[in-house]
Amino acid sequence: MAPVGRGTGGHLGLPPVRPDLAALTGYHSEQVDVEVRLNTNESPLPPPPGWYEALLSGIARIEFNRYPDREATELRRGLADSHGVPPEQVFCANGSNEVLQSLLLAYGGPGRAVALFEPTYTLHRHIARITGTEVVAGRRSDAFELDLGEVRRVVGAGDPVITFLCSPNNPTGRADPLADIEAVVAMAPGLVVVDEAYGQFAPSSALEILRGRGPGAERTAAVRTFSKTWSMAGTRLGYLVADPEVVRACEMVTLPYHLDAAKQLAGRLALRFVDEMEDRVAMVREERGRMAATLAALPVETWPSDANFILFRPLRKEARDVWTDLLGASVLVRDCSKWPGLTGCLRVTVGLPSENDRFLAALSESLQ
Repeated sequence: MAPVGRGTGGHLGLPPVRPDLAALTGYHSEQVDVEVRLNTNESPLPPPPGWYEALLSGIARIEFNRYPDREATELRRGLADSHGVPPEQVFCANGSNEVLQSLLLAYGGPGRAVALFEPTYTLHRHIARITGTEVVAGRRSDAFELDLGEVRRVVGAGDPVITFLCSPNNPTGRADPLADIEAVVAMAPGLVVVDEAYGQFAPSSALEILRGRGPGAERTAAVRTFSKTWSMAGTRLGYLVADPEVVRACEMVTLPYHLDAAKQLAGRLALRFVDEMEDRVAMVREERGRMAATLAALPVETWPSDANFILFRPLRKEARDVWTDLLGASVLVRDCSKWPGLTGCLRVTVGLPSENDRFLAALSESLQ
C-alpha cells in the first residue's frame, strides 16, 4: 500500500480523507428558485427597520482593521441579562451548529459516546461523527414523544458524555415537557444538552432549570439561535447558556476571534427589539393553528407542533409526488420521506398568511 500522501507511483498527492468520514455527506436542503419558500424554518419576516438603521450606523463605527472583541463581552452581557443569568454562563458562536460542534470537540472524541433520540435534528449525529464520537441512539414513541423508559435504557447502556434533546424537536415539532427534561437530567450521566432552536415558540424551556440552579443545573445546557424568531438566519449567530465550566470548555476549542465585529453588533442590537420578536412569535403561532386546522380536514396525518413548522404525511399519494406537485406550484417544503422513522413525511414551515394560503391551496389540489 502506498504511504499516506503519495500516489501508487510514489508521486506526492493528496492524502485520503479520514476513513471514518468517507461515507458522510454534507448537511443540506434543497435551494430552488421558488415564489414560496417553506422548507428551512426561517422567519418569513425581515428584521425590524429600526434594527437595519442601527446596524448600518454601527457598522460605520467599526474599526475593521482591528480584531473583534474575542470574548464578545457586550453581546454575552446582553444575552445574560435577557435570560436572568450571569455572563459567565453564556457562550456565543457562529450559529447554534458551531455551539454543538464546540461541545462535541470539548467533550466528545474517540472512545466517548453521545446519546440522542430519533427522529431528531440530524446534525446532532452528523457533528458527533465528524468529531469521532460514537452515537448511541434511542427511539421516540410512535407519537414522537420522549419515552423516559427508552432514555433510561440508552443512557444506562451507553454511558454518554452528552445526551442530546431537541425541544421543540426538529423535524417532528413537539416540545419535551420540562418535567421530562428534568427526569433526563436526573438519570443521564454527563451533560444534557437541550437544543432550543425553536425555544421561543414553546411553552417551557430548559433555561428554567439553569435560572433556578435546581438539581442538575450544572449538567444542563440550553442552545439557542438568532436564525428563527429574531429573523437573522443570514447572520449565523447562536449561543449557549450553561454552567461556567461548560462555557470555558467551549472557549478552549474555539478558534481565536471566531465571532466577527459585525455579527456581535447585529446580535446586540437585536436585543433591543424583543417586542417585535414576540409579535412575530404570536403571528406564527396563530398561523400555525390555522394551518393545522386546515390540514386536519385533508387526507394527511399530522402531529402537534410547538415550533414554527408542521410535520405531515399524505395518506393517498406518495410524499415525493406531493412534493413535486407543490414545487410545480412554486411552493417548496422539506421532503423528509426517506428519513429514518419519518417514512412518507413532509415538513412545512409556517410562513406569512399569503404564503400559507398558497401552500394549502397547492396541497389541496395535489391531494384531489
